[in-house]
Amino acid sequence: MGLSKELVLPISKPSRGASGKTGTWRVFKPVIDLQKCVKCWQCWLLCPEETILADDVPTVDYDYCKGCGVCAKICPAKAITMVEERE
Repeated sequence: MGLSKELVLPISKPSRGASGKTGTWRVFKPVIDLQKCVKCWQCWLLCPEETILADDVPTVDYDYCKGCGVCAKICPAKAITMVEERE
């Protein structure tokens, strides 16, 4: 009996947690400049919270985005900037 070489990755989808929507405590939020965006989808692929939505252009689900900045760091076109959250 051999071991399976199939790779299984756990995937979690953004959802309301026990204390509500998780984006409410973020300090910085990503803002996408669609004029610079080359639609490489690296932000969507590497977002640890899966809050980058893949429509015609990438958009951010701010209800659940925690503002980690991974998307801004990996964007090859520098189309994503982290902007201070304002109330």
